[in-house]
Amino acid sequence: MADPAFWSDRAKAKETVEELKRIKATTEPWGGLSSGVQEAAELAELAEGDADLAEVEKVVADLEKKAEHLEFQLMMSGAHDANSAILSVNPGAGGIESCDWASMLLRMYTRWAERAGFELETIEIVPNDEGGIKNASIAIRGPYAYGYLRSEIGVHRLVRISPFDAQKRRHTSFAAVDVMPEFDDDIEIEIADKDLRIETYRSGGAGGQHVNKTESAVRITHMPTGVVAACQNERSQHRNRAMAMKMLKGKLYRLQELERDAELKKLYGAKGEIAFGSQIRNYVLQPYQLVKDVRTGQETGSVDAVLDGEIDAFIEAYLRRHMGKNS
Repeated sequence: MADPAFWSDRAKAKETVEELKRIKATTEPWGGLSSGVQEAAELAELAEGDADLAEVEKVVADLEKKAEHLEFQLMMSGAHDANSAILSVNPGAGGIESCDWASMLLRMYTRWAERAGFELETIEIVPNDEGGIKNASIAIRGPYAYGYLRSEIGVHRLVRISPFDAQKRRHTSFAAVDVMPEFDDDIEIEIADKDLRIETYRSGGAGGQHVNKTESAVRITHMPTGVVAACQNERSQHRNRAMAMKMLKGKLYRLQELERDAELKKLYGAKGEIAFGSQIRNYVLQPYQLVKDVRTGQETGSVDAVLDGEIDAFIEAYLRRHMGKNS
């Protein structure tokens, strides 16, 4: 990076900077922990009386929390766990209820990403006329975004008193979350041009904007698998096509993962239905309050906090269980 010609190729320079961020995200916390342990040991040697010992205990407790977090990161050793992620949400059985539930999940992951310091980019959001969303895709960029969020892949089930039901009856809604790693353009996933159907269309949303007057949105279908990727957020058709190709590569990679991973194949079932019996997590707002992960047994009664993005306990429980199976 100290080379004067480093920025002459901006695309390659950006890749190097991103690689440096990933390396620092791994090495710097360990260096900080090592220094902290040394300082705590020195503080303990100099401690005099209960007040000083209480201070040492507080420092050690903080170091233990940092060590647990770093141990947590070691669980993310998959080939692409360090990558950024593209997260998609699609409503399932339940009509407008599920469209609303999908928008609630999108907010939950957005809030989680903001707290964790990740960068966010909207790829596509298709609103439902009556409320909620028909589907949405967002890019969550930063070290290990995919490693964290792959635990969220699957069907999420909500039970609540419906805000759309005049009789205030309890309804069950479903929405599916899919997460794929975001790849660089040079990732080796073979896609033949003859296998692609590329369509352009006008972006959705309110009229009168540039994106709504031109066919800038792009939808790409991989004919052999039926996998579809679409992007409509950018003004440029060229940029939408590039992002759609990135998503397609990620989806095809995920499909290969599913073929290799019997547990995930079973998770979606033979038909991949977004309905009862296929959920990975239940969110119950009525008649009691509880969020429970079907796979790990992790649960909490703090439903509002979870829906506001506090999902780290569920992510960690899944990764610990997954690591245990693979060790």
